[in-house]
Amino acid sequence: MSDAVTVIRNAAWIVAWDPDAGDGAGGHRYLQGGDVAFAGGQILQVGGHWDGAAAVEIDGTDRLVSPGLVNIHSHPLSEPMNKGMLDELGSPKLYNSSLYEFMPLFRPDDAGRTACTEVGLSELLMSGVTTLVDLSVPYDDWFDLLERSGIRAVAAPMYRSARWFTRNGHVVEYEWDEAAGRAAMDAALKLVDAANAHPSGRMSGMVAPSQIDTCTADLIADSFAAAQERGVPFQIHAAQSVVEFHEITRRHGKTPVEWLDALGVLKPGAIIGHGIFLNDHPWLHWPQARDFEMLRASGAAVAHCPTVFQRRGIAMRTVGRYLRAGIPVGIGTDTYPHNMLEEMRNALTNSRLLSGDPFDLRTSHIFDAATVGGAAILGRDDIGRLAPGAKADLFIADISHPAMRPVRDPLRSLIYVAAERAVRDVFVDGTQVVRDGTCLAFDLDDATARLEAAQRRAEAAFTALDYAGRHHTQASPLTYPVA
Repeated sequence: MSDAVTVIRNAAWIVAWDPDAGDGAGGHRYLQGGDVAFAGGQILQVGGHWDGAAAVEIDGTDRLVSPGLVNIHSHPLSEPMNKGMLDELGSPKLYNSSLYEFMPLFRPDDAGRTACTEVGLSELLMSGVTTLVDLSVPYDDWFDLLERSGIRAVAAPMYRSARWFTRNGHVVEYEWDEAAGRAAMDAALKLVDAANAHPSGRMSGMVAPSQIDTCTADLIADSFAAAQERGVPFQIHAAQSVVEFHEITRRHGKTPVEWLDALGVLKPGAIIGHGIFLNDHPWLHWPQARDFEMLRASGAAVAHCPTVFQRRGIAMRTVGRYLRAGIPVGIGTDTYPHNMLEEMRNALTNSRLLSGDPFDLRTSHIFDAATVGGAAILGRDDIGRLAPGAKADLFIADISHPAMRPVRDPLRSLIYVAAERAVRDVFVDGTQVVRDGTCLAFDLDDATARLEAAQRRAEAAFTALDYAGRHHTQASPLTYPVA
């Protein structure tokens, strides 16, 4: 962060915040041919001509200047290594989820975790993400990597009371250790407190018990109370699979949404990771509940990550429906690639496909969800917008890139076509973290080489971990056999 002024001169397009739009609620608006100036980690001016001194001037004549994207659900610790393995893999007898049979078998080792995180953080920054909720199982160099990346990070250390596994590919079992879960929660809360006190000023914490079906009632309720006491958000994976829905209804006679409500957790400040399988989802046939109405009235938010689910033939029904009901929805990247712009595209397409209505969800709705919507879910009004006094978190896209042209509407060109290919420069807290499309913190070529080595090690370990003793190419065959 520098006190010297940086000005983007004569930007072709600016996604600026208008506090008077939307009957005084505020909203994004396009500006053309104006300046954006920032210093000391803060935006000074948006639009018009900056008349003050400037230490750095950037030519904006063929550029789009946008607020940085706010990603409220991400797993850079592990997901980049799954490329090529989980693209077309699910468990047919577990409703096509890959969570229970395969994901526990294909995980990075210690060296692989570092490589995964470097690749994931690079992808996030290069797709315009400036704020990230990182849901990771804690590891030694986690905070160091987040700080080094330059991203605005919300550290969400995950913990649970049980692990899931299957012995046969059609029944999910749970191995419980409540004492270990409680100890992990205590350790995670110390990390949340450390994140809130981090000297970078760019880190904060979130309380994150892992999954609704792997945590005891007390662990979930006490976690939410700890989050409320600290004034930080709370997030839990829930309503994310048919297996989980049936497991919770079997245990408690309540849907996941109803059980969270019974625990006193379905309230403002809570984020449901995914929230797809409400009782009215056609795969469930559970008329005994009114999950959508309960969720709408609760003030709890949903983290929507379409890409990982669409690979299994699963989708929220529908994002447009949730947003029209006033349910707070933010966007995340729950899988590889950690490309926020592609997630936004998939959210738009899937919502229209599931509704059969091209007007079910508009670009403005999903851009709002990925900026000010995500910011509001995190309890912030100083990110996700370009306005004087807001944080200098922004990205610059090249509208002369062939994938952006012809440029009639730059955000549509960016989200539907160009994605990260057009993103050239990214600033977080006024400091440049991406230059000319390259993440400055990490050597991405080196990180991907180390990630490939970790993937080979995971392949070698796969057979010994699999209940069926399969080779990894039997579980997930290559597109074509090797001659």
